[in-house]
This record gives sequence, structure tokens and C-alpha cells, in this order.
Amino acid sequence: MTAALDKGLLPWLAAAPTADTVPSGWLEAQRAQARARVETQGIPGNKAENWRYTSLTRLLAQGFVPTAESLTAVQREDLEDLLIPGLESYRVLMVNGRFMPGLSDLHDLPVGVRIAGLAALLKSDPDALQGRLNGVVGDAQPLFAALNTAGLDDGLVVLLERGARLERPIELIHLSVGMDEPRVAQPRHLIALGDGAQANLIERYLSLGDSLYCTNAVVEITLGRDALLTHQRIQAESARAFHLSGLYLRLGTASRYQGLNVGLGASWARTDLCVRFAGEHAECDLQGLYLAGDGQLMDFHLDVEHQLPQCTSRENFKGILYGKGRAVFDGLVRVVRDAQKTDAAMTNRNLLLCEGAEVDTKPQLQINADDVKCSHGTTVGQIDPEQLFYLRSRGISAARARRLLCLGFAGEILDALVPEALREQVTEQVGRLLEQAPLD
Repeated sequence: MTAALDKGLLPWLAAAPTADTVPSGWLEAQRAQARARVETQGIPGNKAENWRYTSLTRLLAQGFVPTAESLTAVQREDLEDLLIPGLESYRVLMVNGRFMPGLSDLHDLPVGVRIAGLAALLKSDPDALQGRLNGVVGDAQPLFAALNTAGLDDGLVVLLERGARLERPIELIHLSVGMDEPRVAQPRHLIALGDGAQANLIERYLSLGDSLYCTNAVVEITLGRDALLTHQRIQAESARAFHLSGLYLRLGTASRYQGLNVGLGASWARTDLCVRFAGEHAECDLQGLYLAGDGQLMDFHLDVEHQLPQCTSRENFKGILYGKGRAVFDGLVRVVRDAQKTDAAMTNRNLLLCEGAEVDTKPQLQINADDVKCSHGTTVGQIDPEQLFYLRSRGISAARARRLLCLGFAGEILDALVPEALREQVTEQVGRLLEQAPLD
């Protein structure tokens, strides 16, 4: 470990609450604790197991500084090309990490559903989130989660009371707009579903223009008994962007979480998914698809711990790499001694389209119980030349043939996207990237 304050992260700690936020004692204490943790643990080097395959050098060299003011220049017409045709949703827009109520659409929320900006909620009710913020992340926060806690000043809060159900999805759009100097935004989102509640959350990370910036987002999710959350995250940021996100999930008894992550954009991207079971008979399904080319890095880290009996987890991630693209998949499933009847399966499959592409994949199981059903596996391969020849012999161009074969490989993940409007847009975006990929 090296000292964080000497390596480009000192400005990240300078973020202060917005004028709309009323500081409270518990929040300031959490900020101070997080800052102390950053200063103590320092920056992980390549000897740290969780960062063994991913260097922070390029990120630290950018000199990112916090976004100190809200950006008001974005208008509704700027969003037209970013919206998904035919998608009916409760829309939440965040620009450079700040909630924009004037550009959001939260009309006609059903009874028992509360959706609000983090800063606005802290202003109107400073103690409303005490016990919730950091309730899932905990005190032993990794570096970038601690940086988010120390520097957070806005985000989204979604609270569903017992039995509440949303018929339309919540669409959370993270929009980044370039500014005079490289900026870092650190939004913090809290999602809590009460017993029996159901919702569909769609997160989209987008940008206007080819700007240089950094997103360091943290999402904390708590599911009550029998709750169901479908959560889809699409990262399609600027080709110059840096992306960090940490998702921390706690599942109550018999709750279900269906998560799907798609990584397409950014120059350098790291996603951490941390799952803890807080009740028996809970189910967690994590799926993912990532594309990396043109010097991109896509890094997915999974930490799934089964602490209680009779819970189920599934992790299925696929990667397509081309050009000088590079990916990291590091997945760990831990089963503690008392977590009997655990059912867990982890797979990671990768398709390399060029010799210059690279993937480091490491699925792992740590099992301390004796009555479990657990498996893991990984594959790295290339397109079957016979399949490619078959399509080429029927007059299909090389680029088009490869696109079809790659979409077939990714189809298992893409077909799980809902609703149809989202699935169609993401599939088309993946197809365009594949057609533009170099052939060798």
C-alpha cells in the first residue's frame, strides 16, 4: 500500500456538502471515519490481491477534482438522443453526480413509494437516512467506497414500504458533461425494499461528448423478506472516461435479486459487486456482458458470501475482446461453515477476436460447509473458423459474419434484458461495436 494523499486522491477528499445539504452529526462522523480509512489504507498496488491485474496508475495520473457546482446548462432537448424509444419509466436524471428534479419524471408514484434526491432528503429530514447510509457497505470500506463516503454530496434514495410494487421501471440516468478540467463525480444511491415489495431499476451511465471525467458511484441495496428487485446496469460512457462503481447488496429471507451488468464504454472501468445473505432461502442472480477494445480495460470483481443455509447464487459473465482490449474477471464465492444446503454456480466465458486482446479470469470457491452444491468454471476461446467459413460461403461479409456469431455468444445475457425496448437498444449498440471492431 502507498499513501493515498500522495498519489492523486487528495482532491477527491475535498468534496463538501452542497448548499442544499444540512450536515448532521452522524453524517459528519461517517465522513471523518471514511477519510481516516482512506489515509490509513492507502492505495493498493499490484501486490494487493483485489488489484493484482488492474493498475491504478492511469487513473491517478488524470488529476481529477470534485464537481463543486451543479450544472444547469443541460436542457430537455439535450436528452432526446439518449432516451430509449418506447420505454415507459419513472425517470431520474443525474448530471455530473447531481440530482436534477427539473429534468426527471417522478409523477404518479404509487402509495408506499418514496423516490428523492439524497441531498434534498438530508435537507428536509437530516436524520432520515441514519442507519441506512453505510448500512450495507459497513465500516471496513474498500478504498473507493471510502472515498465516496468521504466526498458524497448527492445521489438517489428509493424506499418502498412493505408490499409496495412499481409497475413501471425506475430509470436512473447518470449523465456526465465535460467541464474545463477533469472532474470526478461520486453519487451515492440507497435502495431499500420492504417485505414483499417489488421494483425494476435500470441504471444507465452515459455522457455528452467525448469528455474526460471519472465516475465513482456506490449503490447500497437492502431487500426485505420476499422482496424482488430486478436491477440492470448499462455502462456506455465516453471513450475517455474512467468508471468506478461498487454495488453492495444485502438479501433478506426468501428475497430475490436479479442483476444484469453490461460494460461497453469508458477507457478504464472497474465494477465491484458484493453480496451478503441476511436470511435463508434468498436467491441472487448476477449476469454480465462486457466488450473491450481499442485499449479499453473492463474489470469485474465479485464477492459473494453465503453466511446462512439454503440460499442460492448464480454468477454468469461473458466477455468479448478485440483490438488491444483487456478484461479482468475475479469472482469469489465463499460458503461459511453453517451455510449448509447452499447452491452456488459461477461461470465466466470469454471470446477473443484478436491476438492483441487479453483477459485475466479467476473464478474461485471457498467452501467450509459439507452439504452444498457448488461449481465454477471459465473458458477463453476464439470464433470457430468453421462457423465463420459457413457464413462467409453464403455471401456474408467477414464483419457481418463475426457480428452474428458474437451476438449469438452474447445472446444469453442480452435476452435477459427487460423490457423489450431496453433489450433492443443494447443489442443494437453491441452490434455496432462489433462491426467496428478490427478483424485481427
